[in-house]
Amino acid sequence: MIRRPYQPSSGLRLCQACELLSGRQWIRPANRSSAALHLGRRSARLSRTPLIQPVAARSFTTSQPCLKVKRSQEPQGPESSPSRFSRTGAAATYQPPGPDSAAVASAVDRVLRVFLGPSGVPSEATTLTALRGIAQIDVRPAPDVGVSRSEDSAAETRRPASQLLGLDDVAAKAGDAARPQRSPSQRSQDVVDKVSDAAYTIVTQPTVVITRTILAEYVQLQARLGRPQSLPQILDLYASKPKPKLVSGAIRYVERNPSKAESAVDPAVAETALGAAIEAKDLEAAIGILENTYAAKAFLRSKLIKKAFLPGFAVAGTPVAIYYAATQLAQMQHALEPKIATGFAFAGAICYVGFTATIGMVAHFTANDQMKRVTWALGTPLRHRWLHEEERAALDKIACSFGFSEEHRYGEEEGEDFLWLREYILSRSMILDAVDLMPGMN
Repeated sequence: MIRRPYQPSSGLRLCQACELLSGRQWIRPANRSSAALHLGRRSARLSRTPLIQPVAARSFTTSQPCLKVKRSQEPQGPESSPSRFSRTGAAATYQPPGPDSAAVASAVDRVLRVFLGPSGVPSEATTLTALRGIAQIDVRPAPDVGVSRSEDSAAETRRPASQLLGLDDVAAKAGDAARPQRSPSQRSQDVVDKVSDAAYTIVTQPTVVITRTILAEYVQLQARLGRPQSLPQILDLYASKPKPKLVSGAIRYVERNPSKAESAVDPAVAETALGAAIEAKDLEAAIGILENTYAAKAFLRSKLIKKAFLPGFAVAGTPVAIYYAATQLAQMQHALEPKIATGFAFAGAICYVGFTATIGMVAHFTANDQMKRVTWALGTPLRHRWLHEEERAALDKIACSFGFSEEHRYGEEEGEDFLWLREYILSRSMILDAVDLMPGMN
């Protein structure tokens, strides 16, 4: 809104009448402080300074120091300096510039043109370069400074006093001036959406092979942007996307088995994706990430290979080692025949090791000290508990994040989403907030 020049005749009496009717104290425009004028010149210089250089590999600044304007709580006389605390100075119209949407859009489009221009199957290094070029764009949201000058003026002129004095035309002009303006936070959200969509476009290209490094880079980028909605789909594509191959100048796609152990998502990447969904308070995305990571067949097979192969080999080799030890012990005595002594020693050692190992396994797999809200249902096999422990821990984290934080209020959550989460947990052979395991109920 453009401020009209000060007129000491009829305008003075009109402003005094407005202030008396609205209950606000009149402030002389001539008493503007030098600090407000200096800040106005500084904001004018900032508006002419280019904020973003259109190069994809360079970082982008998104915010400037924000000056919060406060209203004076006590009436001040005309001899004081009230313009420092009033909304009539240049400080009240200052807002942080935020990201330049046009410059960011041009930089992102340049990266997409360079990446999507060549034909053929791009290498992993080329895809990583494109993703990192987009990730270098600084899209930190700019803080809001509250109500702007034009919105405040429009609100003031819509008061009954302004209607009585015939100032409706001023209110209409102020509303028209404030309508096309967008706040810095809205411009920041537009930039974030632009960068997120560009990364999604790169990864979902049919000729792009999503490797572990590319998946980790994409998940970190979306987690930093706060956009986890596309993560379940990308995690599914990581395991099931057809692999392109260049054969005789033509691209052919080879189908993949999503249940193979090599298609499992790394636990660190899965934890980052789940944390991003929880931070964004997106329950649907969190469950989708869970189903494509911890609950997937590929993850379970990978866990069997990595964590159960060596213990299983040790269990299979234990009877052989015990029999060899029994034969050696049988040679050290002369009361029984060697074969009979070997049988006695072997049977005793097998019974001792078997019973001790069984008790230890039961104690290990039935421990619930790490469980907060989600526990296993009665009768769930031990092998199922061990295989799906990461899934249970993830559901426990989701329940604690979307429910009440106070422990004494566990189980009091209401709403359609949380009721659906409770039923989903029950369908996975788990119980949310088991009564017999709550504090004071056992």
